[in-house]
This record gives sequence, structure tokens and C-alpha cells, in this order.
Amino acid sequence: MTDPPTQLPAKDPVLRVVAMPADVNQHGDIFGGWIMAQVDIAGGVVAARHARGRVATVAVNSFTFKQPVLVGDLVTFFAEITKVGRTSVTVAVEVFAQRNPDDLVTVKVTEASLTYVAVGADRRPRTVLPE
Repeated sequence: MTDPPTQLPAKDPVLRVVAMPADVNQHGDIFGGWIMAQVDIAGGVVAARHARGRVATVAVNSFTFKQPVLVGDLVTFFAEITKVGRTSVTVAVEVFAQRNPDDLVTVKVTEASLTYVAVGADRRPRTVLPE
């Protein structure tokens, strides 16, 4: 099932990267694990900014692959905080791929929710500021 044509959200992306041939599986699609790693990076940037310091991923609450990512796609990651706990920050990440520069196509490829815990120098949980 394909989603209707779309555009990038009207907000600043957290991360943009071009999918490269080294990141493909045996079928020529970008590895899901590569996308998962990039989602974790994007979510971690937003969580660390809010926590004002180091965070560690403690949960992948949901992760949905909607479309494959292809070699050469410009992959853009948008992330926003959805919940702040005493020591944790939950972040929603949306991922879009832009392909075919001659007739640009933008597709939503992934949605995810991850929870990060703020940690101090001792690597133990620490309190974060409320939202």
C-alpha cells in the first residue's frame, strides 16, 4: 500500500542524510537497521537538547516501516518531544525520503517513538526539566 503524494513538514529537520550503496541489503533496499540507527540519532539529538546533556535510549516504543528507502534517497528526519518524565524524554520521529530529482517525489518512509533517559557523569539517571 502506498501513501498519497506528500511534502516535507514545514519545520526544521533534525537530520538529513543520503542513503548510500554500502547501506543496502541483498535486495537493494536500505537496511532497516540503518534506518533504525539514524532514527535513534535524530531522537537522541532532541532528547539530549531538552535534557541538557547525555541521554541513553531505554525503549523503542513503536517503529513502523511504511516504504522502502532506496540508494540515493535524501532521507530527512523530523523529531519532537511527546512526553517528559522525571528522568526520561519520549520523542516521536518521522522519516521522509526524497527521490527522483527530475520529478521530485517525497514519501514518508518511517514513523517511530523512542524513550531516552537522562544520565549524569556517573551514567545513572538524573532529573530533567519539565516540558
